[in-house]
Amino acid sequence: MNEFLLIFRRAFSSPEEQPSPEMMQQSIKQWQDWFGSIAAQDKLVRPLQRWDLEGRVVKKDKDVINGPYAEIKESIGGLILIRAKDYDEAVEIAQGCPILALGGNVEVRMAVTPQV
Repeated sequence: MNEFLLIFRRAFSSPEEQPSPEMMQQSIKQWQDWFGSIAAQDKLVRPLQRWDLEGRVVKKDKDVINGPYAEIKESIGGLILIRAKDYDEAVEIAQGCPILALGGNVEVRMAVTPQV
């Protein structure tokens, strides 16, 4: 099994694109159910904590900016590590993510290089 990082993002380009507080509240159970189903399959490595979202970007001229995506109009809403056989299985898991119903997206990245 490989480990994959699922990164949940939503755009912040306009207030109209943001889900209402009621929609966010309604999605909590969907998130809990989705995490629970991944954990029940023993594929949840660990949900990452809020402080795991912090980051720095070091640029070519050695300038350092806060946050990994400070120059785009998206926000990282969360991330988790999962276990999956390959990218296809990781994408299949990501397709159940509740962020998709809120207009967001899920980026899938291999977190651990497979052992050869």
